[in-house]
Amino acid sequence: MTISTILTLLERIAPPYLQESYDNAGLIIGNSQWECGGVLVALDATKEVINEAIEKKCNLVVVHHPIIFKGLQKINGKNYVEQAIITAIKNDIAIYAIHTNLDNVIDGVNGKIADKLGLINRSILQPKNDLIQKLVVFVPIANKDQLLQVLFEAGAGNIGNYSECSFVSEGIGTFKPGENAHPFSGTIGVQHSDNEIKIEVVFPIWLQGQILSAMKQAHPYEEVAYEVFTLANSNQMIGSGLIGELAMEMDEKEYLKHIKEIFNTSVIRHTLLLNKPIKRVAVCGGAGSFLTSAAIAKGADIYITADVKYHEFFDAEQKLVIADIGHFESEQYTIDLLADVLRQNFPNFAVLKTGVLTNPVHYF
Repeated sequence: MTISTILTLLERIAPPYLQESYDNAGLIIGNSQWECGGVLVALDATKEVINEAIEKKCNLVVVHHPIIFKGLQKINGKNYVEQAIITAIKNDIAIYAIHTNLDNVIDGVNGKIADKLGLINRSILQPKNDLIQKLVVFVPIANKDQLLQVLFEAGAGNIGNYSECSFVSEGIGTFKPGENAHPFSGTIGVQHSDNEIKIEVVFPIWLQGQILSAMKQAHPYEEVAYEVFTLANSNQMIGSGLIGELAMEMDEKEYLKHIKEIFNTSVIRHTLLLNKPIKRVAVCGGAGSFLTSAAIAKGADIYITADVKYHEFFDAEQKLVIADIGHFESEQYTIDLLADVLRQNFPNFAVLKTGVLTNPVHYF
């Protein structure tokens, strides 16, 4: 099995299109056509993790955080980034990062946090806009079902928890074939009309290429009449953060103790407790202070995140409790998420979780 087979799965779960503009997710080191001897999953691609991969004969390391965020002018081993890169290249170890694109899907990093917290009735905290497109295409009545099936198989027609969604209407199409045309119906030089079906389906913007290609291959017309629109609708399955509910409300202090146990942290930095029970919980793995206002607007009682700066704690405005549990602590279960996905899809393949603790922050 080549590395590309594994990356195809990961990019179907968390399309690279969804990474933020500042990010550097994707295959950072290595060749996707290499044969894969095994996968090691980690949060960070440090030199220690790369050495572990070498020892365990895994030539693909899948991490959450990209080892390279910005351009490197020299690679001489002067810091941990360059040391990891040199070690990986010398030993033919591929490094693949699945970062903010995994943050931005509902079953990604924040979905795993919600699993650990037992949250129900989940939704994206801040959905993203302009990610949905609509295809309108006209086809002969007899070819409607075949074309619809091709579009569905290519990834069109999914809305939330529903699949194979479409709108179909009937009308009359007219055309006059030119002298070099090869019409499906009608006569050269004579205006012709046919009963046609108008098919409308939505799809995520990153699938446009494959959907249009599949449509053109399956369509009987020499020249396909179609339109593509970008919709202003927000995608309720894509975006930043997540909000859900506890099955039963809990006391604030008891819930903070609960969080400490789940995320195995000795310290939680938090705002003033409000002396009211916790029911609605917002989460964002990693640095999430930019979502505090969204958590307030969605009625969260507590917002669990990391990397909150001093002045950003004031943003709670005594409307909810901000709980900073630490960057590594908030994202640590991403390792389990990725390992589980890979093992479920490649059950007879070596998928290992790192034994290296890469958290650079320690508490006294």
